[in-house]
Amino acid sequence: MTATIMQTDCPGLKLVNRGKVRDIYDVGEYLLIVTSDRISAFDVIMNEGIPGKGQVLTEISVFWFSMMQDIIPNHIVSTNVEEFPSAALAYRDQLEGRSMLVKKARPLPVECIVRGYISGSGWKEYQAKGSICGIPLPSGLKESDRLPEVIFTPSTKAELGEHDENIPFSKVEELCGAALAAQVRDTTIAIYERARSYAATKGIIIADTKFEFGLYNDQLLWIDEALTPDSSRFWPADQYQPGGPQPSFDKQFLRDYLETLDWGKKAPAPDLPAEIVRKTGEKYREALVRLTGK
Repeated sequence: MTATIMQTDCPGLKLVNRGKVRDIYDVGEYLLIVTSDRISAFDVIMNEGIPGKGQVLTEISVFWFSMMQDIIPNHIVSTNVEEFPSAALAYRDQLEGRSMLVKKARPLPVECIVRGYISGSGWKEYQAKGSICGIPLPSGLKESDRLPEVIFTPSTKAELGEHDENIPFSKVEELCGAALAAQVRDTTIAIYERARSYAATKGIIIADTKFEFGLYNDQLLWIDEALTPDSSRFWPADQYQPGGPQPSFDKQFLRDYLETLDWGKKAPAPDLPAEIVRKTGEKYREALVRLTGK
């Protein structure tokens, strides 16, 4: 089994950010994004890592970025460690298979969430208000139902440890300008619709997902990660049954376990049993194999 990398240690590189999952280094003209095996739930990083998770997320992201290049360019320069700046080569063992050399795009201040099914926070809001992000929905929907049409439900980007908040599209226009907001919304929906159709051929329902975009020389780029089990809800199509939560190939499995605990969803995180760590890893690997055949 691969060694679990909870955080990278590359003293010869300039660390600029350590997020919930990724460590980001400034390597001059580019950034180096390294995906660790950390896992977070409810915006809290767990004490235990999921072995090999960083490689799984990186492979899945590269797969989708490549598939969508005609819809939108992405930020990847290379995923081959041999092509990284020479200062990075000393840390090859930490970088292999889990890192991307990327363009320095300026991230937009919104998370671009798209939903094709009603689940999670969207389901909670629908029960209370009959809408998601101010978008009215038909009455009588059940949990996990397919929505009549795909909806764009953006959110703020919270600081580490805080929760993202859903915002109306008018707020995206205010933050990004009307033309860019429309471009981001239309791109988000176009990527999702193609990904959903492809995943369906592999027996996976993509219920919802979130994207990040950035500007690079005034060009919109797709950045961060792409349709991974961390940023999406993946459901096995052969077990799909609306009317409640679905089994999944993503960290919903971990969230469901945490919901059974008497824990306030704030740090410190509870310790995870070895069985939960193992099963979560299996879910991630199954998603990779089904989607990419790797």
